[in-house]
Amino acid sequence: MKIPLSEHKTISIAYREEAQSEIDGGTIYIDDLSLFNSFKALESQRFDSSSFKYIVEKSENEIKLSSDYCVGIDWLGATNRFVYVEPKVNTSDTYRFENLINETDENINYIYSSEIVELNFLKMLLEVHSGKIYDKYLQDLVSIDWNSKQIPIEQNQDHLTPFLIVEFLQLLKRIVIKGLKKTYYKINDNLTNRVKGKILIAQQIKQNTLKGRLTKTLCQYQVFGEDNSENRFLKKVLSFVTNYVQNNKPLFHENIESVQHLISYSRPSFENIGTEFEAFELKHIKPNPFFKEYAQAIKIGQYILKRFSYNISKTTDKKITTPPFWIDMPRLFELYVYHHLLISNENAKDRILYQFATYGNSLDFLIKDDDNPMIIDTKYKLHYENGHIHQDIRQVSGYARLNKVRDKLGITDDSNINCLIIYPDPKGLDLSNSKLEIDSLISESERIEPYYKMFKLGMKL
Repeated sequence: MKIPLSEHKTISIAYREEAQSEIDGGTIYIDDLSLFNSFKALESQRFDSSSFKYIVEKSENEIKLSSDYCVGIDWLGATNRFVYVEPKVNTSDTYRFENLINETDENINYIYSSEIVELNFLKMLLEVHSGKIYDKYLQDLVSIDWNSKQIPIEQNQDHLTPFLIVEFLQLLKRIVIKGLKKTYYKINDNLTNRVKGKILIAQQIKQNTLKGRLTKTLCQYQVFGEDNSENRFLKKVLSFVTNYVQNNKPLFHENIESVQHLISYSRPSFENIGTEFEAFELKHIKPNPFFKEYAQAIKIGQYILKRFSYNISKTTDKKITTPPFWIDMPRLFELYVYHHLLISNENAKDRILYQFATYGNSLDFLIKDDDNPMIIDTKYKLHYENGHIHQDIRQVSGYARLNKVRDKLGITDDSNINCLIIYPDPKGLDLSNSKLEIDSLISESERIEPYYKMFKLGMKL
């Protein structure tokens, strides 16, 4: 049984006698008390980060499920049901469901209002990885529970695999631009009339001596080059990715040309690289600070191969199973804003401080400017389109009063710092034909009236 959610929405599950498992105004009514109690026994999420979960609120006769700004899929405790959060942004608070499933059904027919649009999070990911954001900030955008029971879904509902593929291909492009890593690696070769490295005695006797090949010697020696286990692994993953993309183009929507371009860009560099590798070799790889992209690319590559059970034929399956996962949309949105701040202010990058930390606080962005210093905080909440959240404003205001922040900005008097909250807005600033220039951010923003020097700016995604 699948309970569908879109981002920023809540579904209620309520018990009502003599109800025929119906849905009304976003509430699921059930008359099976044992079924209701199984929902009421929902356990807390297994993921460590608070960003990767749905929120469960319980009362005596009602359970509320909220998607908590994420995209993903997960089991609903021990109810043998799962929640599926789609990358859809609700531009209206009105929506309805039809034909609530009963306990034996496997599908829900549901209809959202016409004012719901699907968020192109793959394009956001493509842009974020194509910029100049440090790799350490691009890690752990997705949390996956490989130890949990797999969830059966249709191929067209799979958001995890396209996300991992885009992330892998962008990392691979960075590796290709820099040049493939060269290391010493061992090869076995049956040499004629010469010896190199060490002789493999057992194999030499079996393959050469007993067969009368007296001029042959089976040796193992080291070679310095690109055909090492790391590059062989990456090529293996690339072959899985290529096959998947070719057979599932609709899953990438309008991003398919960008994805195919990434494949075409990387493939020639691996023409002379083999595909045979031993999995245990990856455990002994030593990190190289110059080739820092390799560690994350190998990690994502392992996810992709595990996703297909190391069987390339599964890249064409239409009915699949997926591990529970959550994509951290607030963090992806934050990196998306950071990317556009960097490309819109090429000559002022040193004025943009990302994740400035002090006393256990971490600011999203600190703008150093003698005339107009600013604190920018990203909030992945549509509520700001028609209002504001006092708790968020108190948080940002607190940042502006930290002595370390004021010292960093060079403020020595009692003046207040401008605070800006950037949020997603379907009708907001369109970055396809606009820029996030820090000198004009305040003038383009809307003042939050109850507060002094507090502004908000909607960004179209």
